[in-house]
Amino acid sequence: MQGQDGERDRCGARGGGEPPAGGTDAEPRRGRPRSAAAERAILDAVIAHLEAGEPLAGLSIERIARTAGVGKATIYRRWSGKEELLVDVVRDMEPPEPPVSGTAGLADLRVMLESMRTRGIAQRSSVLLVNMFAQMKSHPKLWEEYHGRVIAPRRLAMLEAVRRAVAAGELRDDLDVDLLDDLFVGPMLVRTVHRPDAPLPEDLVDRVIDALLNGLAPAR
Repeated sequence: MQGQDGERDRCGARGGGEPPAGGTDAEPRRGRPRSAAAERAILDAVIAHLEAGEPLAGLSIERIARTAGVGKATIYRRWSGKEELLVDVVRDMEPPEPPVSGTAGLADLRVMLESMRTRGIAQRSSVLLVNMFAQMKSHPKLWEEYHGRVIAPRRLAMLEAVRRAVAAGELRDDLDVDLLDDLFVGPMLVRTVHRPDAPLPEDLVDRVIDALLNGLAPAR
């Protein structure tokens, strides 16, 4: 499908050989060097099966290995099981995580909120991603793996940025940090997840932040 292939070209920046976050191709895993070519072939094999309409439940490590032209041991050296592999497939199709300073407050928050917006656009325009997320939510073990490896680290990064913003005097220090984080993330989740028909304009993040900083009461 051209639309899906095009989306993979635009959003699968990690598919061009970039390793998953937290490591490089030169780093060993389970005592053996990682092969970028083998990893790419495995990810592409999973995507090929999904594009052909194969449900997640029907995929097996053996079938994936056969399609990728590798042995099952090659897959198990990189992933502990199918759930971990499928999470990396989703991450491969999504836009890559943007770099943040790790020292700024609101500036880092702005970058991460913009990343939420671009992921929302990618998910809307990729039938394959929409299908993947719909199926993942009906597989508790897979959804738990995605939540633990992807969603939880993103939330932690946001919380840390909120704390830095409070420490820098950019946000009030008399409010619960979790509440502050929810106030920033909530509008983006509503727009990207709960209202798939809602617009995601380029200035959305600035408008959300400005509304929160200026308050919702009318000017006096």
